[in-house]
Amino acid sequence: MLDNSPQRTAALEVKGLKIYYETPAGDVRAVDDVSFTLYEGETLGFVGESGCGKSTASMGILQLITPPGRIVAGEVRLDGQNLLELSEEELRRQRWEKLSLIPQGAMNSLNPTMRISAQFRDVIQTHEGKQPKAKLKQRILDLFQTVGLPARIYSMYPHELSGGMKQRVCIAMGIALNPKVIIADEATSALDVVVQRVVAQTMLKVKKALGVSMIMIGHDMGLMAQMVDRIAVMYAGHIAEIATVEQMFRRPGHPYSQVLIDSVPSLTERQALRVVEGITHDPRNPPKGCIFQLRCPHAMDVCRREPPERREIEPGQEVACHLWQRQPDGRYADVRQSA
Repeated sequence: MLDNSPQRTAALEVKGLKIYYETPAGDVRAVDDVSFTLYEGETLGFVGESGCGKSTASMGILQLITPPGRIVAGEVRLDGQNLLELSEEELRRQRWEKLSLIPQGAMNSLNPTMRISAQFRDVIQTHEGKQPKAKLKQRILDLFQTVGLPARIYSMYPHELSGGMKQRVCIAMGIALNPKVIIADEATSALDVVVQRVVAQTMLKVKKALGVSMIMIGHDMGLMAQMVDRIAVMYAGHIAEIATVEQMFRRPGHPYSQVLIDSVPSLTERQALRVVEGITHDPRNPPKGCIFQLRCPHAMDVCRREPPERREIEPGQEVACHLWQRQPDGRYADVRQSA
């Protein structure tokens, strides 16, 4: 487990990020005031149901949001520099070199008309200039070896590779320029269970070898528990809770986090899987107060009046929920347990 002391250095800081999509009936608030810090050498997992804003937030960090989407507000700081203030050319130089993406759909991300080697050459030489062919080829082969790919794919096309091999090609491309931060956007979700494990192990190996910081986006709490240091739970464009893996599974602070954990199948106990009752609100018209109130079994009057602030209920664990109240001794306690 990573050390949560104040001395840790931030690799990436996101503050107040808001991303809206314009529609004739009003703006869809896909990401609404998201803030977090990714520390050096850390893997931070983002989990939540489809449509909660995980991938949109990552695209906002990379500034890959396309119309009708737009970044309304916020800061994304890498090495102390706000990426949202950079020109397109300045941002292009930051991508791949300092901040890279491992996409979800490998087949849609690779150019089907280019050999694998040509796509690597394109990335490397665009940022570093023309290089000797022999040196460049060896560099590409070394990247293949790092992610467990055979040298024979050097001259192959994407359609000649399996799904797992294409995904590992994308991992290799993501680390080609030794970036400081890697965002893996549901990199294992489109794969079968066996290949998922291979790709997940590859990402862990790469992270350990290079010492990079990584954001992993996904739905599977069980997989996250094995791969990340901290977990951020997102719901309807907001971060409901952020905590270490140990804290999240030992004592989840938010009711939504608890449901996500309870939805992980058990190999030892026969029990019905819990689901979140109801449906999400209209994202163009969020309710006043807590964003989760319409589906929360513990909603109180205050939840319908005031949005909860993220509170640090213990070192390293922050929860946006009115169930946690400050006690006379300064600590926070769950009102359900203290009642």
